[in-house]
Amino acid sequence: MRNPGRRLPVPPLYLLLVFVPASIAAEVLHQETAVFVTSALAIIPLAALIGTSTEQLAIRLGPQRGAIVKATVIGSIVGNLLLVLGLSFAAGGIRYKSMSFNPRAASVHSSSLFIAVAGLVVPAMLVLGSPVDASARETVSVFVAIVLMSLYVAALAFTNITHAHLFHAPTRDEVAGWSSWLALAVLAVSAVAVGLESDLLVNSLHSAITALHIPTVFVGLILIPVIGNAAEHASAVFFALRNKVDVAVEIAVGSSTQVAMFVAPLLVFISLLIAHPIDFVFTPFEIGIVALATLIVTVTSFDGETNWLEGAQLLGAYLVIAVTAFFIAA
Repeated sequence: MRNPGRRLPVPPLYLLLVFVPASIAAEVLHQETAVFVTSALAIIPLAALIGTSTEQLAIRLGPQRGAIVKATVIGSIVGNLLLVLGLSFAAGGIRYKSMSFNPRAASVHSSSLFIAVAGLVVPAMLVLGSPVDASARETVSVFVAIVLMSLYVAALAFTNITHAHLFHAPTRDEVAGWSSWLALAVLAVSAVAVGLESDLLVNSLHSAITALHIPTVFVGLILIPVIGNAAEHASAVFFALRNKVDVAVEIAVGSSTQVAMFVAPLLVFISLLIAHPIDFVFTPFEIGIVALATLIVTVTSFDGETNWLEGAQLLGAYLVIAVTAFFIAA
């Protein structure tokens, strides 16, 4: 007899969907601070919908494909490594005494991130060591970008083609409560809505940070990645609460790898096309926090097991960085 699947309860969190029309109304009325607050609140339930719809797709399509769906969501490197992974480990660790994940996947991502850190450090050393002209900086940046993107593609081929058997997540006897079409529809609509709300949020930032007296650099380093990638944050925690830590790690660490080795290098090429070159020369603080975050996550994920304490430690490291960034910006 066919099991139609159980009905999923409606979480009280979805009551926050009322802030979707509220944010639009605030935008129409040109209330910038209200737009900032309501759009930030609206992103939260939309993020939960993305997590639910993604889980339903993961059940129907298999864990590997479900992880790939969520791995396309891009967040900031440090926020994903410390905040997202820390929240996931802490939340899941409260429900489960110990959680396991594939250490091979974490190892591949960690190695890629260390290569990316090298790609950040070496151009900075060039500039600090001796004066160089703009063309030399651009040449080095383009070369680094090509290497990083090539290695990112190689890592994808390694994990998904040549050695895919080493990275398959274990299947579970689960029944989807939604049809594939419903899950896809909810995921698509939620993703579009999150994009719109994020756009409203970013557009209201200038007026909001002035009214709320938030340092501008702190907004760029901490606030925008936290709020703008709320969907990714919620989805990783969502899977960790269901003891699907492999997916949570893929979302958090995988997205960081994607940003460091593909998105950032891509920006170098795009910036050249629009005649506003962006190079790979970052400040010592930016390089330091990326390197520290990569090292901390590598040590934490080495054994393929985690618990709430490790999650708390990652969150503590993120808080230290956030507070320091606030005063550097000020």
